Amino acid sequence: MKNTTYKTAIFGGGCFWCTEAFFQEVKGVINVTSGYSGGNSEEEPTYQAVSLGMTGHAEVVHITYNPEIVTYEELLVIFMITHNPTLLNRQGADIGTQYHSVVFYETPREKQIIDIVFKELQPFFDKPIVTEVSPRKTFFKADEKHQDYYKNNPEYRYCTAVIEPKLSKFRKQYAEMLAQKPA
Repeated sequence: MKNTTYKTAIFGGGCFWCTEAFFQEVKGVINVTSGYSGGNSEEEPTYQAVSLGMTGHAEVVHITYNPEIVTYEELLVIFMITHNPTLLNRQGADIGTQYHSVVFYETPREKQIIDIVFKELQPFFDKPIVTEVSPRKTFFKADEKHQDYYKNNPEYRYCTAVIEPKLSKFRKQYAEMLAQKPA
């Protein structure tokens, strides 16, 4: 039996509830955890402090994946097409530094992949990509009520109005990348 070494990625594309929902459906993704990273303190932030923009942290997802099934590059492309990387400090109605688009890389190879993907995707956007690219910083897991948010709250207004339409479109366009076929 082959021993697979899982890898991780940290992306912030606005509200972590939405970002988490996309990656939970991708084939090869083992786990997605919502949390915070990139702040100006190594102290564990609270949701309230991050929401007020007081900590410098962004809402992010920590993705554990099987690189034999899905690559870092594929995850990065999914990330870039499931949010608007041309908006500074906002996604939709969510406004503030905690909602900025950010990719945290761990290795020089990941940084190279980011540079290549951004260059290849830039022509598909009418404005410059403003996604922050930074070396990986400490990841802080958000409270349990923020984990599996869409799965646990599908009838919540934010889920039906914001996440579901985007997720439905994603499921149709990228069905071959999903762990299960949508119902």
